[in-house]
Amino acid sequence: MKIVLSNPSLLAVKYPYEIRTHKYLMANKIDSKTKRERLTARREPYWATLEKYVALGYRKPETGTGTWIARRRNEDGKSLYHALGTHESFDSAAKAAREWLALSENGIDTTPITVKAATDAYVLALEDKGRTATAKDARGRFTRLVDNASIGRVLLAKLTSLQVRKWLNDQINKDDDADDEEIRRSKDSANRNLANLKAALTHAHVNRMVGSDDAWAVVKPFSQVGARRKDAFLSMEARTALLTACPDDLAMLVRAALLTGARPGELATLTVADFNKAQGVITLRGKTGLRTVAISTAASNFFASASQDKTPAAPLLATSYGQVWNKDSWKKPFRDAVTRAKLPGGVVLYSLRHTAISEMIMGGMDSFIVAKLTGTSVAMIEKNYGHLSHDVVTAKLDKVRMMN
Repeated sequence: MKIVLSNPSLLAVKYPYEIRTHKYLMANKIDSKTKRERLTARREPYWATLEKYVALGYRKPETGTGTWIARRRNEDGKSLYHALGTHESFDSAAKAAREWLALSENGIDTTPITVKAATDAYVLALEDKGRTATAKDARGRFTRLVDNASIGRVLLAKLTSLQVRKWLNDQINKDDDADDEEIRRSKDSANRNLANLKAALTHAHVNRMVGSDDAWAVVKPFSQVGARRKDAFLSMEARTALLTACPDDLAMLVRAALLTGARPGELATLTVADFNKAQGVITLRGKTGLRTVAISTAASNFFASASQDKTPAAPLLATSYGQVWNKDSWKKPFRDAVTRAKLPGGVVLYSLRHTAISEMIMGGMDSFIVAKLTGTSVAMIEKNYGHLSHDVVTAKLDKVRMMN
């Protein structure tokens, strides 16, 4: 039977990606959902030609949703295949096939590559260039934040800006007792991690492993979080003024922070049982886990007084109502005390930790010991307080007689 096409131009509207011949349309078994549903399930795809050397295939499963595949035959007769996944329509699958074709023809590697694979390739490239220290730093960040994270398993070609932003936001300290300074520091650290991830993904883009950098180019780092607080250290006069301005219950928390250098949240969770007067130690719980550390005689006497007439399970430091301290209960009273003491507005409870660590370093204590006592790393101590230890060494050197 011969069929006459009364208006061939309509075919160009309905089938924008197909070879527009009557013979082709009669042979196409996958251009509509109805036709695909009538197909017999089989492993071999049903093919439809898109253009010369290029075909679109539909694989009909026994159950579930069918999948699409693109095929490009080179002039030498060899075929390249690319899985397109699931699509609701023929046109959608054809569009994906053409996008793959365009990338392939432009020399872009269309082999599926994950974010983790991209970061691994970047580290290897750094090592090949002799940038050993940078490669080691990057590898450490990716090991912690990419390799075993959900973002590491995402195909680079399917990565979205929302996934990158979520990865960045998940690094922010969200502890209920996190101080403003802790949050700032976590954002600052997250920014450095983002810079490394962007460098790795951009390396993949430059080397044509992916066709676009939109997923990460639009994700901006947190703003105004890089600078250390200039008002973090409190002089002895400022400490005295602050203690005088604090109500009695808050003054106890402030004294504990100055005597130990512990994080506010760690001090808030202390119970009477966490203080061992006989051994001169306290057991702290916080972001770095559980640690038992030695304390000074002054701190031991202070905690002994604070624990008097209390049961072992009672808070060692509590509000005037006997409740456990938290960020919400100390933030406003502390801010009011700072105002009454006429201290800089940037002074927060976390500033006392900086002050205590600074005094330890200036007192000549080893960075390793300070790191253990305060629950941080030697690297962090050296980075933020290294200049103070240099001052101590200089002062000691000045006492050594070198020449007449």
